[in-house]
Amino acid sequence: MSRNMSGARFRAEFRDFAWYRRNVPCMEACPVHTDSGKYVQLIANEEDSAAYLVARSANPLASICGRICAAPCEDACRRNWIDGAVTIRPLKRFVTEQFGVESSSPETFRSLLEGAKDPGCSRLGHLPQLAALQNVGRGKRVAVIGSGPAGLGCAHDLSLMGYSVTVFESQQQAGGMLRYGIPEFRLPRGVIEREVASIEQLGATFRFGTPLTHTYNLRSLRNEGFEAVFLAVGAMRGRELDIPGHDIDGVVKAVDYLLNLNHGYRTELGDKVVVIGGGSVALDAARSVVRDFYEPMEEIQLTAEAAANQPALDAARGALRGGASEVHVVSLESMEELPAARTVQGMEELREAGNEGIQFHPSWGPKKILGEGRVTGVDLVACTQVFDEHGRFNPAFDESKTFHLDADSIILAIGQQPDLTFLSDDDGIELTNVGTLKINPETLATTAPGIFAGGDAAFGPRIAIEGVANGKLAARSIHEYLSGEKNGISFEVEIHKIANDDYSMLPGYEKRNRIPPPATDTGRRTGITEVEEILGEEQARDQAGRCLLCHVDTIYDPLKCVLCGRCADICPENCLIFVPMDDVDMPEDQQIAALERYHHDESLPMTVLLKDDTKCIRCGLCARRCPTEAMTMERFSIAEKSS
Repeated sequence: MSRNMSGARFRAEFRDFAWYRRNVPCMEACPVHTDSGKYVQLIANEEDSAAYLVARSANPLASICGRICAAPCEDACRRNWIDGAVTIRPLKRFVTEQFGVESSSPETFRSLLEGAKDPGCSRLGHLPQLAALQNVGRGKRVAVIGSGPAGLGCAHDLSLMGYSVTVFESQQQAGGMLRYGIPEFRLPRGVIEREVASIEQLGATFRFGTPLTHTYNLRSLRNEGFEAVFLAVGAMRGRELDIPGHDIDGVVKAVDYLLNLNHGYRTELGDKVVVIGGGSVALDAARSVVRDFYEPMEEIQLTAEAAANQPALDAARGALRGGASEVHVVSLESMEELPAARTVQGMEELREAGNEGIQFHPSWGPKKILGEGRVTGVDLVACTQVFDEHGRFNPAFDESKTFHLDADSIILAIGQQPDLTFLSDDDGIELTNVGTLKINPETLATTAPGIFAGGDAAFGPRIAIEGVANGKLAARSIHEYLSGEKNGISFEVEIHKIANDDYSMLPGYEKRNRIPPPATDTGRRTGITEVEEILGEEQARDQAGRCLLCHVDTIYDPLKCVLCGRCADICPENCLIFVPMDDVDMPEDQQIAALERYHHDESLPMTVLLKDDTKCIRCGLCARRCPTEAMTMERFSIAEKSS
């Protein structure tokens, strides 16, 4: 409900089924449809084991995502519309630390494969539904190319369905950009290894150091008996910057720098480093170069606990590397336009980067890289516009405004692209005009039968949880392709009326502010010390208690209403209002349906109760105040099924 621009009428619409799905925005925003609100509510009620099952049911990489997910759920969180999103991602980590792969109870999730019920809303691809499909694959062979988020998500689901899955990885360890693109101070390698081991235990096989090439290619896989292939090769090639000096020694691509760093190779950057780019890759590169790094310890499996206790590893390793003392990030975008600033998580990352001493130079673009044989600096020009009036990337510059930065190294973080040189014309796979794999977005099928693709190779660089969602969709599509079964999707809604005496919110929930998880003191952020720490139990309960219970909604029965107005009077957010029907602007078909449903005599005036759900804090006072139970609180649960 809202006033139109003239203020004369109220725009309104009836709630349909799709609205009730959208009404839990965190779940709808999550690419794998994790019922985030439910696990947050369970944490608030001290039901941590059940909360973990909800988080893990949808997401095979729950422990990884609890640390590095960009958390679109938080951007969509209704509480974010009021005063700040619920700390959904850190709360996920709070329960994975107790029951996930990094915990002392890593097999907790298996109860969902053995008949236990997922307490959250049920969607396709969640563990209980996958459990019902165990062994349908009957050992048919599927090749997954790449072990990043998309590849791991696909291997997980196909293995559960009984397919014989082999994951081909070009590197010597699994993880893709999770391992080789994300610094260890954000994602401990022990967590990745445990997630991968869990998928191996489901039946997937990994072949490392086995990239696809001109000689070992898709035809080779077919000859080995693989009946379907999922291409999840990522986008691990950095883009070039076509300006004078781009090929001078000391200019490196961010992806190459992070790959070398995470392989344990030292890159001499000098004291002054300039990172060009404003995305998350640029931020990771910038934060990495201000740290002191250690040689990798392959003999010690770093866990989350060990990474948090980095000072203890100082004596064990004793290989301190000198980091850069001055780091600058240059971006065409203003601070508000930075890709890293578009999400709740990104804003917190930017704040942490600033706390570490990184200097930002927004609205500047590189004009020329200087140096004779080795980089000495970069000339910048003011950027007045990044996108044109049509929303296309088309930077404009003011040549009268320039700026110079001295530099010993330049790191380019201006985009990534996939390496698809293993493809040949005989494969029958088409590419898009930007060099990614052309796919059907509904099935992820390429233009070649039996070949599917997802993740960065199909969509360009994207967040990890989107890659996982691609992998899960590909698994479902591969199953349909190999089985010949094509199922539709149906939804069921369970509704539970809550008695007024049984409904309450936690005391002071509406006054609690968002508090991010604790972080390691900036003076101790050396090497691979994990920056973000785990929420303590008291803080976790407090933050979970901020959830506005979007699964619960006010339901109004006009046939019981006596128009006393008590509900509107007591509403603390003024989101309820009684108005004449003549003041309501709603779709004509809905208005006709309303008049027919309630047998209204059109010769008489009609009063309508409107609600602005963007302001509702689920306090339940309207239902308590209603003398006739015309207003009730009811919980909705959605079940998505194959039909």
